[in-house]
Parts: sequence; C-alpha cells; structure tokens
Amino acid sequence: MERLSGLDATFLYLETPEQLMHVCAVFVLDPKTIPGGYSFNRFRDALDVAASGIPQFRQKVRRVPLDIAHPVWVRDNHFDINRHVHRVALPGDGGYRELTELCSHLASLPVNRRHPLWEMWVVEGYKDTGRGADGGKAAQTQSAREKIVVFAKMHHATVDGASGAGILAHLCSLEPDALPGSPTMDNDPVGIEEQEPGSLEIFGRGVVASITRPLALTRIVQPSVDLVVKTVQRAIAGTAMPPPFKAPRTRFNGNITGQRSIAFADMLLEDFKVIRRASGATVNDVVLAVAGGALRAYLNDHDELPDTPLLATVPVSVREESKRTEGMNKVSALFARLGTDIDDPWERLIAMAEANRNAKDHQRAIPADALQDWAEFAPPRTFGLAMRTYAGLRLSERGPVVHNLVISNVPGPQMPLYFMGAKVDAMYPLGPIFHGAGLNITVLSNNGVVHVGIIACPDALPDPDRLVDYFPKELDRLRAEADQIT
Repeated sequence: MERLSGLDATFLYLETPEQLMHVCAVFVLDPKTIPGGYSFNRFRDALDVAASGIPQFRQKVRRVPLDIAHPVWVRDNHFDINRHVHRVALPGDGGYRELTELCSHLASLPVNRRHPLWEMWVVEGYKDTGRGADGGKAAQTQSAREKIVVFAKMHHATVDGASGAGILAHLCSLEPDALPGSPTMDNDPVGIEEQEPGSLEIFGRGVVASITRPLALTRIVQPSVDLVVKTVQRAIAGTAMPPPFKAPRTRFNGNITGQRSIAFADMLLEDFKVIRRASGATVNDVVLAVAGGALRAYLNDHDELPDTPLLATVPVSVREESKRTEGMNKVSALFARLGTDIDDPWERLIAMAEANRNAKDHQRAIPADALQDWAEFAPPRTFGLAMRTYAGLRLSERGPVVHNLVISNVPGPQMPLYFMGAKVDAMYPLGPIFHGAGLNITVLSNNGVVHVGIIACPDALPDPDRLVDYFPKELDRLRAEADQIT
C-alpha cells in the first residue's frame, strides 16, 4: 500500500463528468512486422505479459474513509487483462476521419476507478492514406495501407510526460521480436500477490498522515514567501514570465462538456532543426511559434483574433531536479505568450525565443518540488466541491481568463520502435482539457517525425482539422525564412 502524492491525488479531485483527467495516446502500427502475423488474441496476451512489469497497470485506487487523507494505491489481486484491452473495428474503408471520430468518442469516456486506471482499444481496419509529414503525397502514389491502431488511456494520477515515456520504453522495443523491457518503477514488487488492506487499516494510516501533515507546512512557508518576493522583483525588472489571469478571452475559454474532438498532424523534425540553427532559438521555441501561427490563422479565419497574444501553460518536467521519491507526477509549469499578435512568422519566433528565455529562467528559479509540496494540502472534499461549484456557476465564462490553452512538447525516441512486435508509424499524444481552457495541443517527436495531437471540447473547437492543418503551413513559412538566412 502506498499513498498517492498530493499532486497525483489532485488529478482525481479535479475530475468531473465534463473535466476528465486522463491522458491518451494514439499509436498507428504496421502489423506486417509482427512475428507470426497479427491476431488480436496474441496481441492482447503480449500486452498482458508486458503489463505485469508496470506497477501502474496493476494498482488500483482506494479512498480513505471520511477522506481524512489522500487515497492509496493497492494491488489489484483480481486483475483481468480483458477489463483493460478491448477490440473494435472501423467501418468500411475506415480512414482518417473515421479514426478521429472513434478516438474522440473513446476520449470522452471516463476511466473506471474500480480497477487500475488504464485502458486500451485495439482498432482494426484502419486504412492509412498517407496523411502526414509528406503532405498526403503517399495517397496519390499508392493504395491505402492497412494498419492497426492502439488507443491508450491512463488517468493523470498515474502518469506525467516523463513517466509516460518510461512506460512507453517498457512497452516498446528496438526489434520486433524483442521481449518487454524492465519495469518502469522498482518501488513496488511486480508479480507478488499481497493481501489487500482493509478499510480500518487504511483509515488508521490516514489518521497518522493527517496528524503529521502540519509539520510539513512549516518547512515550505518561508521558501514560498521568498519565492513571491523574488517574483515581484522579476516583474519590476521585466524578466518574469507572463502572469496568469491576463489572457484574452477566446472561444476556447469557457465551460467544457464531456465530449471531445480530436485531430492529428505530422511534420518533419529536420525542418525544426534547420529553423533552430538559423534562428538560435530552441526546438521548443519553434514548436510554440508554429502553434502560435496556427492559432492566429485559425482565429483570424473566424474573425476572432484578439489584439493581445494568447497565453499558454507549458508543463515542465522536474523529475531530474526533484528530491521527492514518491509520486507519479513531478511537474512544474511556465506561462508563455504565443505571439498571435505578430503576423510575420520569423519576427514571432525571435520575439518568443527572447521572452521564453526569461520565462525559463523564472521557472528554473522556482523550487522543483514547490507544486508537489503545496499539493499535499489539497483537501479532498473541499477541492472536489470547489471544482463542481466553479463549473456549475460557469465562473470560467465570467472572470479573468487564467490561460487560453495547454501546450506540451515531449521529446521522443529518434529510432524505429516496435509495439508488441508491430512497427510504430506514428504516436499522437493527447492531454486533458479544463473548464476555462478547452484546448490542449501536445507535440511528440519520434524517429524524425513531429507528431501533433489536438484535443478539445467540440463547443470550443468543432473543426479541429482546420486548426491542425495550419501547423505544417506555419512550419513551411518558417523554413522558407530559414533557408533564405542560411
């Protein structure tokens, strides 16, 4: 039995029927490389073996009676792979549109909290027509290729970007016939059945945890006060990251429903590297500049472009700097303006690169464990009630806009990978959306390709393909500028 960290538990408290706190990934796989060929039963059985090496896949959540402390992880001694891995087929000549419609539906379903907090759907019958980094040219020169797709879902309480990459490393291999890797965590023996603790034991340990919690508060108050003072000094000097609650209101910034809309795009990583070398910016700066240009074009098409730039929350992993050994989520965040008020793509990139240097310096000055430390004091009942009240009163549509959207950039492996023996052709990550920020853009690089996953509330973004189609166009504009410089 292990207690959830405050930050992990907060993702449980934040969840409502509309605000679903799971993260998703879409794997497009070539089944021709699977030794012995593809069959769902063998594929599922291979996943069952691999899941035995991932503690998060075998643990379930138990609440503490009276919610006097954060929930605990306990081993699911009745784990059944059939509760987690499902089979579905696309209708007819199922292509991109049918796939995104299915993924949108699956992303709208909550994870069952009575079992380990993950699910996968193996989608058969996907006709890959070559939409992606080649601009769809493959569709003009060859017939559609039959692929299988895995839609994976994990609750955010169990995973962040860095730990998700660890799980991916365990599930994937460098050769089609290689065995799964070593477990991603070693703080929980894998494959050892243990008696599930009773409610009385869980309650007793919760009492002890609640009694000792105030002691931790005394250790973080003074560093937090010092941080506030330094932030004010940075703001006066003009070197602070952009503050929240100063974002312009857009169509993305209202209450969300439980429905989701999804779109994907692919771009070449080499284009990002050429632009990086020509500009002196980072790849992450280029990603944010491309996203800013795409959002500017989309909002301008709808006559909704605000005069001030959009503000994005950018999650930052602090796993290497963190002193905490417990917890699945070890993240901080910075705020970044996306230059949507600047039409010229190169001018936007240079301005954002300079602003991001200040934002990164400010973010690095924040103690790595600050967010995790304060999250320990999130009261379960109060936090959940506050979230439901915030949504019920539609406060996201009345007060200042905290931020416009979330953008994540996750570096991935730059070599071919195989998932249960099938070659990974594409990986599209999809993060959560929130009341007040109904759009999430997540970017992952893999084997020379940059995969973009967009997920939104359909009320905020009913036409996600229209937005995602601007990403390669904005990248082309920047590449053209870079080629002139070099």
